[in-house]
Amino acid sequence: MSSPASEKVPVTVLTGYLGAGKTTLLNRILSENHGKKYAVIVNEFGEIGIDNDLIIGADEEVFEMNNGCICCTVRGDLVRILGGLMKRRGKFDAIIVETTGLADPAPVAQTFFVDEDVQNNARLDAVVTVADAKWLSDRLKDAPEAKNQIAFADVIVLNKTDLVTEAELAEVEARIRGINPYAHLHRTQRCQVALADVLDRGAFDLDRILEIEPEFLEGGDDHDHDHDHEHCHDPHCGHDHHHGDHHGHGLKHYHDEHMQSLALSSDKPLDPKKFMPWLQQLVATEGQKILRSKGILAFAGDDDRYVFQGVHMMLEGDHQRPWRDGEQRLSRVVFIGRDLPEQAIRDGFDKCIAA
Repeated sequence: MSSPASEKVPVTVLTGYLGAGKTTLLNRILSENHGKKYAVIVNEFGEIGIDNDLIIGADEEVFEMNNGCICCTVRGDLVRILGGLMKRRGKFDAIIVETTGLADPAPVAQTFFVDEDVQNNARLDAVVTVADAKWLSDRLKDAPEAKNQIAFADVIVLNKTDLVTEAELAEVEARIRGINPYAHLHRTQRCQVALADVLDRGAFDLDRILEIEPEFLEGGDDHDHDHDHEHCHDPHCGHDHHHGDHHGHGLKHYHDEHMQSLALSSDKPLDPKKFMPWLQQLVATEGQKILRSKGILAFAGDDDRYVFQGVHMMLEGDHQRPWRDGEQRLSRVVFIGRDLPEQAIRDGFDKCIAA
């Protein structure tokens, strides 16, 4: 029997390409006077995951996954360490998993969907990606892992902003938004970011998308999706959107040729007997292309919000909380992936609206 989400231990997955500043951010988390205890799991791959300069307080323990292989085997290692930690619940408040800079975050994120014990005791709180403002544009061209790390992110810490000009910074942010318009983005130097912005974020909750993308819900149930970014393939298409964390700078819109973000919404209730089989069939057939999926759903005859998130073909969902008095009952779904069958997804979603 799965515990309510509020009782599960939150797990933050910390990722980012080699040298972006993951260890700097982890160092800050562990050394700040926040009164919380964190268990840290580090995956090494030919690099020193925790170097001699990392400050580890007396209350923190570090567990290393030394197999170095970022594929299915990492899950077994992670499940084993998490299982051991769960026997000592109460000795720590949260868990941080730092992946190697060469890692695709998918296998780590999938761990929270495939293992029943892990599912029952821990929840994936957020994937936090640290990006190097100076070198990210180059890595997006030659390192598919860097692109996946951006696409997977719920929170992006754009680090080393002092090493680039304002124009270069706007350019790299545009590249990031072309891959992932929805992650919360923070500009930093030496990973100076408020811990509340990276920890205990609640990756399930799409409400914070609205902070970044206020027009996300425009169009209502007529499915006028002109605000979706995937239609713009020309980097000079002239769309200037203003995002909350971008300090008001209009951005040229980039779009990765293969990576897409697809947002769907409806203010009419969905039929759960149609939606759930459709979603399961979609990820079963197109799951290799779908990096991340997540949604808040308003089902017909259901007074609770239903939330789900997915990684490739794996889905997890549950009732979150009752809809509040006066709260608009909107269903919102996001898919991020490569070469998505956009029209088929839109058509399938439309067919799930309750009669």
